[in-house]
Amino acid sequence: MLVDDENVVLNVTKTMLQALGHRVFYATSGRGGGCPVYYEKKDEINLLIMDMIMPGISGNETFDRIRQINPNRKILLSSGYSVDGKAQEILDKGCNGFQKPFGLEQLAHEIRSIIET
Repeated sequence: MLVDDENVVLNVTKTMLQALGHRVFYATSGRGGGCPVYYEKKDEINLLIMDMIMPGISGNETFDRIRQINPNRKILLSSGYSVDGKAQEILDKGCNGFQKPFGLEQLAHEIRSIIET
């Protein structure tokens, strides 16, 4: 599942994931779409790729809500911000990776390494 509030990023990443053979559920925020879509499709999702900065609900809060639903859900944090500060807080809580921007090969490698662990 992909959660990002920027339509360009959402569409490009969705296209990349589909090119890699993944079925993609997506939402533009944690509150308005991410958590409800995740809850509805949770048994069909093996990885969540989420932005850190979104309107209405932060990536940190989205992370916490997803982990309440499934404490073992594998999550890749996607943010243009550095790993310092808020991103580090999410990583310290057990987020499985951090990357953005990324190319197709980088994304494929990161997904494989997270899913296989």
